[in-house]
Amino acid sequence: MEAADAAVWQGAVLGGIVIWLVTASLLDLTLKLRSFLQPWVSHHVEIGIPIILQIQNYHSCSMDAFFSGLSCVVSVPFYTGFLPLLFWSGHGKLARQMTLLIAFCDYFGNCIKDVVSAPRPPSPPVKRITATKDEEDNALEYGLPSSHTLNTVCLSGYLLHYVLNHTQIEGAYATTHIGLSLVVLLVTLIAFGRVYLGMHSVIDIIAGLLFGLGILAFWLSVDDYIDNFVISGQNVTSFWAGLSFLLLFAYPTPEIPTPSFEYHTCFNGVALGIVTGVQLTYHQFHTEFVPRLFTSDMKILVFAGRVLVGIPTILIVKFCSKALAKWTIPVVANTLGIPIKSSSYIPKLNPLVTGNKPKEGCFQRLLGSQDSFDVDTGIRFIQYTGLAWSVVDLVPTLFTYLSL
Repeated sequence: MEAADAAVWQGAVLGGIVIWLVTASLLDLTLKLRSFLQPWVSHHVEIGIPIILQIQNYHSCSMDAFFSGLSCVVSVPFYTGFLPLLFWSGHGKLARQMTLLIAFCDYFGNCIKDVVSAPRPPSPPVKRITATKDEEDNALEYGLPSSHTLNTVCLSGYLLHYVLNHTQIEGAYATTHIGLSLVVLLVTLIAFGRVYLGMHSVIDIIAGLLFGLGILAFWLSVDDYIDNFVISGQNVTSFWAGLSFLLLFAYPTPEIPTPSFEYHTCFNGVALGIVTGVQLTYHQFHTEFVPRLFTSDMKILVFAGRVLVGIPTILIVKFCSKALAKWTIPVVANTLGIPIKSSSYIPKLNPLVTGNKPKEGCFQRLLGSQDSFDVDTGIRFIQYTGLAWSVVDLVPTLFTYLSL
């Protein structure tokens, strides 16, 4: 009976996404929303330029370095490197929730960016400071909302909630106020820094803050249900795979292409890999009774050994997953008659390099105006799915064999 009920609600969720996808496409909802929201947001970006210029009057090299470094600490690449360490430190539930939450934030925030397609503050007159390659890529995205602000609100807020509710701390009242003060301080610094660096206008920051608070409130109400489903639900892997696949197609088309869809694809794959791996190995590696860092069960040297083994392993898996996907996806697509292209991963499938158009197949007549599918999306998705799976399944298995 439980399995039947699970199949019903899972089918309803996936069916609902399909209906939304078809309806949004037929009614052209993205363009209608953009035509309504973009002028309003763009106007507020323009009138916010004097505020940015006034803030940048206090420019100094030390402030440039401080806010650039702070932006890196709360960036998606930082979380990508930090979350595996959280899993390997024994804090499985926190790591699962943080991973799924940032995937949700990334999808939601980037969808809004590409629906509205509102510009960042123009440079010049605003001075845009991009100290890293990641910041240069971020500058290619649209502005509203500020992803750094949104992600910081959600992840720091959830971390505070988790610490207060899952650890035994003396003086809980004082700890709550200190923790809340630190979260507010971090969010304030990040928000101010994004304006100072010329990456966002005030309207982007306000939107990131409001959406972040809304997502955090929603997540705090469903996190236990999601975690229980991941570790002990029915049809978890098949449902999540279907969900991930549909979310790729449900993503809105921006006015011009940006890296936002690539970022979502990566974290969509990460979420699937984590869910799949945890579902398969929860009782072996991810229960609440596993050894944790800074306890008598796991010394710091053991954790260091885990890192030295784990990091190279997941990088090897990432490389192998990418190579496997680059070989299999074109073969499967050509077998099924699906027209394909590659923006960067496979030069011989890049029309700009070869000058060839994708061959017409039986699927092309079903695509209408869509000429071909970009296999880079599938390659990127499989690559990060494999990486995330190795973090929670393959690498912990190696820890067992190596007595780590």
